[in-house]
Amino acid sequence: MGQAREVMDRLTSAMNAKDRETLAGCYAANAVAYAPDQGELHGRDAIAGYLFHFWEAIPDVRYELVEKHDAGDVAIDEGVVGGTNTGPLTLPSGETLPATGKQIRIRSCDIARVEGGEITSHHFYFDQMEFMTQLGLMRELTSH
Repeated sequence: MGQAREVMDRLTSAMNAKDRETLAGCYAANAVAYAPDQGELHGRDAIAGYLFHFWEAIPDVRYELVEKHDAGDVAIDEGVVGGTNTGPLTLPSGETLPATGKQIRIRSCDIARVEGGEITSHHFYFDQMEFMTQLGLMRELTSH
C-alpha cells in the first residue's frame, strides 16, 4: 500500500468518524479541491468546511466503499454516500434549505493526489441531480 492509499484511507476514516481535526490534517495547507456544487475550494480549512456542511445536513452520513485504487501519488475511491437529511442544507448560493427528512444514497468518486503525506489536490464527483431529486427538491425526470 502506497502513501496515497494510506492518506485516502485516513481521510475516509475521519469522515466516517466525523473527526474534523484529522480530516483537515489530511490536506496540505494550500490544497485545492474541486466539487461539482462548489467549484474550486482553496486550502485545508475551506475543504474541511465543505465536507463538514454535509455532516450538519446529514448527521448520520456514512461512506460505503465500493472500489479503491492507487497508483503512485494518486488514490481513487468509488463508493456510495448515504444518510438522512435531518439538518439544514446550505446551497452554493448561500441559501439554506430546511431538512427534508429524506434518505439519500448517492454514488460518488474521489480522486486525490498526495505529496509529502498530504492531499494536495482532490476531485469530488457526484451527481447533483441525483442528490437533489432524492432529497425531494427536484421533480424526477421521466420519459413519456
